[in-house]
Amino acid sequence: MSDRTSGPRDPLSRLYPAAYRAAHGREIIDVHRELTADLPRAARLRADADLAAHALRVRLGLDSASPAGRLLALAAPFALAAGAVDSGLRLTSWYESLVRSPAPAWVQLSTMDGAWALYLLFSALVCVGAVVALTGRWTLGAGTAVGGLLGTAAQWPLAPPTHGDGAVAPVMALLTAAVVLGCPQDLRADRRLSVAAGATAAVAWFPVVVARTGAFGVSTDYGAWPLLVLAFTGAWLAVRARSSGLREAGALALASPPLVACAYTNAWGDLRPVLGGVLVLLSAVAVVAVAFRGVRRRR
Repeated sequence: MSDRTSGPRDPLSRLYPAAYRAAHGREIIDVHRELTADLPRAARLRADADLAAHALRVRLGLDSASPAGRLLALAAPFALAAGAVDSGLRLTSWYESLVRSPAPAWVQLSTMDGAWALYLLFSALVCVGAVVALTGRWTLGAGTAVGGLLGTAAQWPLAPPTHGDGAVAPVMALLTAAVVLGCPQDLRADRRLSVAAGATAAVAWFPVVVARTGAFGVSTDYGAWPLLVLAFTGAWLAVRARSSGLREAGALALASPPLVACAYTNAWGDLRPVLGGVLVLLSAVAVVAVAFRGVRRRR
């Protein structure tokens, strides 16, 4: 193989930390060169970008071998699920108002504020992307959902919709996008976690929608139910893994920003009680996990 083929990609190894490069650099470049030797230019550029992204993950401690990388891998499916719950509740609330209004639907749609319509579009992208990602096509789905989250964040400085979110929604959207993008590539789309995250989203979303129709005498407008479901999921994961619950609580804390934004917007208007509630619920995850470990030991 000619130097012309291998030379331009060798500098990519310098993106890795020195110790990692000394241990694995030659192997990485040899494998990369072999895999990209017969690829067209566009495909080689994508492969180079993937290698550079992996080097950046290693340098930041976010690869699959690091604790932070494994934590993000656990958090990412639930971050998508939480984003879908928040966006789904927004879409169903809008649809409910559309149906209940005495004005014809076409009149309401034709007079809809442009910023609000764009916000609903971004919400739809998050929902669709989360469903696609959690049902097996992670790259396409996560990319779509992240696009919706980044669109939500970018919209505020340009044309903020007037529905009380303030700066909370864009900040939480950015945090959620960072968690999803931070998931190591070789740990994505774990089937067990995807199923659990999908079930969590369904259980968190559906009762709230039913309650808002007036079918229940119980209100969930304080945003507690989705956060409670997320905490229950964390406890279940911890008990199933027979862990202390700290890792699961940390992962679901990373996944919670969309639900924090939802509770803030729909009920509290103050982050302090919402974050306090999240802290209590996620602390309960560790307490439940430790209690179950103690019961097992006694048995």
